[in-house]
Amino acid sequence: MTPPKKPKNEARRLAVLWQYDVLDTMPEQAFDDLTQLAATICGAPIASLSILGEDKQWFKSRVGLSRSETSRDISFCGHAILQKGLFIVPDALKDRRFADNPLVTADPRIRFYAGAPLITADGHALGALCVIDKVPRTLTESQKSSLLLLARHVMLLLELRRQVRDLQSVRINRGPDAAARRAAPGKKRGSAGSQSARPD
Repeated sequence: MTPPKKPKNEARRLAVLWQYDVLDTMPEQAFDDLTQLAATICGAPIASLSILGEDKQWFKSRVGLSRSETSRDISFCGHAILQKGLFIVPDALKDRRFADNPLVTADPRIRFYAGAPLITADGHALGALCVIDKVPRTLTESQKSSLLLLARHVMLLLELRRQVRDLQSVRINRGPDAAARRAAPGKKRGSAGSQSARPD
């Protein structure tokens, strides 16, 4: 087995990933729908939207998988984020990088894998949208194009999600209640001071 290498810009990639605040979050229907669509279009029993953290591969959404994460060292998506296009493994048992991988030799017994990296506007890969099968196979050109298209839509959703969260944060910090919250501690101190100065 060959563990995936870390990107040369790994430190910056992780810093960008934290800005999206997506790792270990609750399921969201929009992402589940795109993952299901990837499985349907590619005729695959398994699909996942994988986010690559520092040491783990975590599934924001998944179809046909019971586990919610794996070690990054055994992840196929760890290899996929090193590519700009699709990363395809037609038969994992015939590929020296994966033949003895526990995801191949045990559940979910991956034989075929195709992953499209989720790449930010500034070129950082956060994870991959992938489809998996338990038999050797490949994808048609139409399926390949569709998987790449869906990965771009996932990235657009992640970007929109980040922008909405940032706007909400700005509103909380600048809203009409923000000044009151900042002033509240001072008022309490002043009030306490007035009470202590009041004659008995």
